[in-house]
Amino acid sequence: MLLAGCGGGGSTDGSPGSGKSSAARPSPKPAPVWNRQPDSIAALGDSITVGFDACSVLADCPEVSWSTGTDAKVDSLASRLLKKPAGHSWNHAVAGARMADLPQQVTAAIADRPELVTVMLGANDACTSDPAGMTSVADFRADFTASLRALRAELPKTQVYVASVPDLMRLWSEGRENALGKQVWKLGICQSILRDPDATDQAAVQRRQSVQDRVVAYNSALKEICGADKLCRYDGGAVFGFRFTGGQLSKWDWFHPSKEGQGRLAELAYRQITRPGTPA
Repeated sequence: MLLAGCGGGGSTDGSPGSGKSSAARPSPKPAPVWNRQPDSIAALGDSITVGFDACSVLADCPEVSWSTGTDAKVDSLASRLLKKPAGHSWNHAVAGARMADLPQQVTAAIADRPELVTVMLGANDACTSDPAGMTSVADFRADFTASLRALRAELPKTQVYVASVPDLMRLWSEGRENALGKQVWKLGICQSILRDPDATDQAAVQRRQSVQDRVVAYNSALKEICGADKLCRYDGGAVFGFRFTGGQLSKWDWFHPSKEGQGRLAELAYRQITRPGTPA
């Protein structure tokens, strides 16, 4: 008869002395390191990213885009980051696009196989004829999630920079000081917040606040979803928190960024993309 603890190998649960080696357990994979000098960029977004109303009235001006533009005064992200921007940057943004349009833009970007994708979307989801027409937070989240998932399935190593949705309340506050701007707004620009810009009654205040609350919710969704992807970097609310002035808005509509405004957006993005550390 064998004595207990002798000869039979004892426990088989992997504890010390059990005879089962712990060396076979896989080591945790290291977190991906953020590349601060990508070789190529694809821009996704709306009218802001195509430079609408920055060069002439009612026209796109992609050469001044904060992301992929070529105008030296703007000094776009592509100009700052890429050794050879020509042939290594693509702009798939479309004026009027909402988050629901991002999947289609992602498909176009996948064909380029960029090392960095920039995303700035959400303003049009809140800029509607009335707050009731704003994109729901649930739909906004679903479309962004699906887009990021589709991108990652085809381009697992591509980095993504996500800009926060701009502060539309500040835009109203700045633009309402300009008489011409207020007249242009009557043509139908972002009526959910810009309609009756001088009205201060309770209904007007509540209407604007509902839009602001939705923008804040959109940004929370972007932060959360991007944060779950190891190669996605949210801007930390930098665009939303930027204290832009009238000089950084288009002189034609007092809504879209001017060339100066595009340059400031490029600067904000460059700071986030080139800061040390892993995505956050």
